[in-house]
Amino acid sequence: MKISKSHLLDGKTISITGSKSISNRLLILGKLFGDLKIENLSNSQDTQLLQKALNEDSEIVDIHHAGTAMRFLTSFYAIQEGRKTILTGSERMKQRPIKPLVDALRELGAEINYLESEGFPPLEIHGKKIEKNFVKIPANISSQFITSLLLIGASLENGLEIDLQGEITSRSYIKMTLKILKDIGVETHFEGNTIKILSAASSLSNQKLDRHYHSSKIKHYIVESDWSSASYFYSLVAIGKKKMHLKSFYAHSLQGDSALKEIYLKFFGVNTISDAGENKITLLPDTHFQYPEKFVLDMNDCPDIAQTVCVTCVALKLPFEISGLGTLKVKETDRLVALQNELEKIGCRTEITENSIKSLEFFESNSEISIATYNDHRMAMSFAPFALVKELDIQNEDVVEKSYPDFWTDFFEITEKS
Repeated sequence: MKISKSHLLDGKTISITGSKSISNRLLILGKLFGDLKIENLSNSQDTQLLQKALNEDSEIVDIHHAGTAMRFLTSFYAIQEGRKTILTGSERMKQRPIKPLVDALRELGAEINYLESEGFPPLEIHGKKIEKNFVKIPANISSQFITSLLLIGASLENGLEIDLQGEITSRSYIKMTLKILKDIGVETHFEGNTIKILSAASSLSNQKLDRHYHSSKIKHYIVESDWSSASYFYSLVAIGKKKMHLKSFYAHSLQGDSALKEIYLKFFGVNTISDAGENKITLLPDTHFQYPEKFVLDMNDCPDIAQTVCVTCVALKLPFEISGLGTLKVKETDRLVALQNELEKIGCRTEITENSIKSLEFFESNSEISIATYNDHRMAMSFAPFALVKELDIQNEDVVEKSYPDFWTDFFEITEKS
């Protein structure tokens, strides 16, 4: 899809649907515990695939490219007593490792077999009752592996204690899961590298002793809009220097990617003004902002917005050095390699390691820019704001359906051909 060189319209308002991360957690919990009404559910393809899988009784469940669904459903099906499930996905999904999660579930007593390559989907899962309540898992892996275990913890007869081994990656996502569990009435404890989830029966017993806590249990959950999706609009405001409003965002968010408020304020001069009455935020650029000499940051807690930040830096010719990106190599594509390839097309040579990327030099890009998306929704959306600098072509633009189906409609609503 060709995008002409554009400019950003001033003062436009965009409404983004619910957070994919929160929606997917709530769908699993709603299926395990019931009695949960969810409003403003994400309309992403990932969430739709997960919802479909949870509502069907088929033995073969194909979740296509939905990595979150693969991870969450592995634990979910492992505790469905008497049910056999073949959990599979796309060819790329069959290349994405799942061994740490399977090892942890097996340690708990789950029966899971690999059907093709050792350590990778597809999986054959025989659901059974799990009585063990202690497991160790590496802490520096995808937080979704850990969250997958946390989500089933309260449904186990004896609860669950998880010992996280080593340095914790994406801690904010783990805290998000624990907050959601608390909101629906599950008692949790997180101290050091140990997480304890009380069984639902124990949590209910404790709540009966604490009437205030029991009465605060949420049964009607309104999902906050998605901060990862908001990042593309922060990028547009940073480059285009016009204000914008985003609806259904809270001043205090569960989502780790809400860190972009501080990131874009510190490095790009984009202020976030919250309107609690309307649950709306305004992105306001500082037109006299003094840029730092270099963007240097460890993004271990919010790696999903690294692509957006890199494109923003290149558009503004701001040198960058970003670390903490080890999990990007096992996403929809190897995002570090993909970033290096595509950033060069828009005028930036980079150096990458196993967990970092840094700019080496900026140069004038070719007149015709065609961005490959590698079946990765974030590649398409993170590069789109560069159209404020130069015309570009986004290949396979429909890949955005994975997380933000309305992205292009919203993008063209707030931009205009220059």
